[in-house]
Amino acid sequence: MSQTTPYVLSDLITFPKALNRARVRDAVLVLGGALFTALCAQVVIHLGFTPVPLTGQTFAVLTVGGVLGSRRAMASQALYWALGAIGLPFYASATGGWERATGATFGYFVGFVLAAGLVGWYGDRRQDRNYIMSVSSLVLASAVIYICGAVWLSHSLNIPLAEGPKSAIELGVSPFLVGDVIKIALAAAIAPLGWAAYYARPR
Repeated sequence: MSQTTPYVLSDLITFPKALNRARVRDAVLVLGGALFTALCAQVVIHLGFTPVPLTGQTFAVLTVGGVLGSRRAMASQALYWALGAIGLPFYASATGGWERATGATFGYFVGFVLAAGLVGWYGDRRQDRNYIMSVSSLVLASAVIYICGAVWLSHSLNIPLAEGPKSAIELGVSPFLVGDVIKIALAAAIAPLGWAAYYARPR
């Protein structure tokens, strides 16, 4: 992708000449996406009835997908998981470690990778440049996170997926729907506003 034919918002970023080689540029963007997710993960509200906290991670995942494009966004979320898994305090409440990385919330980490890729797929095809299309991609991506998270939560805690008040859906999906609607509404505006600003610049 060239700077004269931008596909995703990160294509608009001007890098120093030393960092402007494709592989170096990709590595910097992937690392930046991982660090942004780690930062957003520190916005935490613990809910006493579920092991899944309400965090800013999903906002980061949805945003990174549109900004970086599919390939780099998926890599950034895989890197985010890996850096937390080796012990860096990148997860919610500055936690990390292998046990945390593969515990009850592991499915959400898998969902983050897939969701970021899905949002990035839309961005790669320039389908994130109006608010309705942007919202559509984020709703689908959020559904992917919920499915992966709930299925693993059911397996990890040995609880029903959807039946009863202690099901994985009740513990890992329902409490977060309102918050994710707000995150989607905010994140969906980033790409359209960014592109509107780009096209409004004098040529």
